[in-house]
Amino acid sequence: MKSFDVHCHLEQKDYDEDRDEFIKHLKTKLSGLITCSAHINDLEKSIKISEEHKNFVYLMVGIHPTYIKDLTEKQINDFINKITKLKDKIIAIGEVGLEYHWIKDEKLREKQRRLFIIFINLAKKLNKPLVIHSRDAQEDTFKILEKEGKGLKILLHCFSYHKEAERVKKNKWFVSIGPGILRSKPTRKSAKKLPLQKIMLETDSPWFAIGDQKRGTPENVLKVAEKIAELKKLPVKKVIEQTNKNTQEFFNLK
Repeated sequence: MKSFDVHCHLEQKDYDEDRDEFIKHLKTKLSGLITCSAHINDLEKSIKISEEHKNFVYLMVGIHPTYIKDLTEKQINDFINKITKLKDKIIAIGEVGLEYHWIKDEKLREKQRRLFIIFINLAKKLNKPLVIHSRDAQEDTFKILEKEGKGLKILLHCFSYHKEAERVKKNKWFVSIGPGILRSKPTRKSAKKLPLQKIMLETDSPWFAIGDQKRGTPENVLKVAEKIAELKKLPVKKVIEQTNKNTQEFFNLK
């Protein structure tokens, strides 16, 4: 059975030399993947990739909170308008949220929070699922989602905040788990605490390469599935079946 990668970045320069051949190879290994366009300059390239590989490469669009310092209000507003016009080409809004690890300036953090709420409202307007980036900002992230995100399908990307597992379950949010599970104790604890019915698989490729890989690859979702199966004492097939089902229903994939 083939698994599905719900979060990678095929537009990155790491894939420029062999992107089409690489995706053709991935089609023999996976049932599908979602590529994440997270900067305003990446949108056209990402749309082209998803349209050239329709029904295998799906597209989510947002602004990664790290880029907040580079963007003017006009650029952001123009981008939001563009996404609205392209809504039929995307399956989710993301990754959006808060990044406090790299962004220390409180004014920029406040700008992140305002933009986050704008994207939450956009997801509501377009009736799209919302995919969240949150690093060293989980309390602010959760408070904003609990206040502003009611009624939305919410997926917490690269989830490792195992101490918040009960809060995630209470809010009926989903999480995606990537190759970090192979070396991160908090990520492994998260996978153990959360029900399989609320978990999806991701790689965040080209990052999170494994072993001697030169770049991360969506194929690594199999290694993630194997680790989750080991932790939950389940067959790998069961993990792939359930995470595929979660993905299909969450993103309304046919």
